[in-house]
Amino acid sequence: MTTLTSWLDTDGSTIVFQSSDKDAVAHELSKINVRYEYREPLEIPAGSTAEEIMGIYSGIIAEFGENENYTTVDVAQLHPADSDEWRELAATARAKFLNEHTHDDDEVRYFAQGSGIFYLHIDGKVHAVLCTAGDLLDVPANTTHWFDMGSRPDFTAVRFFKVDDGWIGDFTGSDISSRFPDFDELVASVRA
Repeated sequence: MTTLTSWLDTDGSTIVFQSSDKDAVAHELSKINVRYEYREPLEIPAGSTAEEIMGIYSGIIAEFGENENYTTVDVAQLHPADSDEWRELAATARAKFLNEHTHDDDEVRYFAQGSGIFYLHIDGKVHAVLCTAGDLLDVPANTTHWFDMGSRPDFTAVRFFKVDDGWIGDFTGSDISSRFPDFDELVASVRA
């Protein structure tokens, strides 16, 4: 379930805000200039390719391309498999953006399936946005953040870009991500 959890950036053990109410999540994120919307996810048949998923979501893609001036759209997906190759791929993918970084472009993701957490480090707080199917998150360019897909990644996300290489991370060198609950810990606590 979609959940926003916030802490002071100096204390990853004391929650200062938490809600799974989508309206409350949108309201709180709007205070820090982050857009959150919910759009009912569409059915994606098992084994669908990126091209097929883009076809299924062609309406949303066309709307955003027209209204938001996105020039590039793609699909990122990672689903569990029981193989050493998959475990290595999942660990590498997870580690890639687990440290705090920024991007030159807005980071816009629509979660069509599964989940992931964006941790936003803004104005002395860390805000963890647990995104699930139907969630659209728009993180403004140059916002310090990190992303965690968990130890067993399972998601499909449509990604929107205005700048072709704007997704490349500029890492801050901070170890702040190690001082806050990771995906697995946070999801377990939300479900408890």
